[in-house]
Amino acid sequence: MKGENDVNKLMPKTGYRIVMIICGGLLMGGCVMAEKYDAEKARSLNFQRLLAQEEKRTGELDSEAKRAKNELMEYETRNRELTAQVQATREQLARVQEEAEAMKESALLERRAKADMKRALTPMRKPLPGESMSDNLGLSAPARGGGSELSTGSRASDSLSGGMRSSATHVVKPGETVFRISRRYGVSVDKIRQWNRLSDDIIEVGQKLIVGQE
Repeated sequence: MKGENDVNKLMPKTGYRIVMIICGGLLMGGCVMAEKYDAEKARSLNFQRLLAQEEKRTGELDSEAKRAKNELMEYETRNRELTAQVQATREQLARVQEEAEAMKESALLERRAKADMKRALTPMRKPLPGESMSDNLGLSAPARGGGSELSTGSRASDSLSGGMRSSATHVVKPGETVFRISRRYGVSVDKIRQWNRLSDDIIEVGQKLIVGQE
């Protein structure tokens, strides 16, 4: 009987201890779950914060891309405008050059017309009898004693004529100028002046000019 009483006394204590262990385990498990929950919550909040930062950065990048696109369109528009201005300037410069050439040609024609008028209005002076006699005497003296000079002159004329045969010539027509002739044959105005010994650009209709040499 005494043993049974001891056993009956020990059973409540053992049950109480088991209940305490179970409660402690539940409490410890609850604490661990609470810590895990807090960690997951903090991780979720951190992820949401990072996601918000990325969305903000994406919005900023989109704004910069739109601004860059608008600037590119403005630059393209400005480039087209500048190209059109350059083209208009080139056309205007070409017109100015054509007008300058036309003015130069008209000035040359005017100078040539004035020179022709001066030559037409200048009266031919008649030689006096004494001048004609002296001219005849002056011409007869070299004729008697200048045989060598005549031969030298003939050789010079032959060489000149030979040089002229190897040169290209052009007969001046009405309305032509030295500038137009030089452009037609692809030579410079200075070359035509040098070949024809012209002091200026005044030429006459029917005049034969050297426009090239072989």
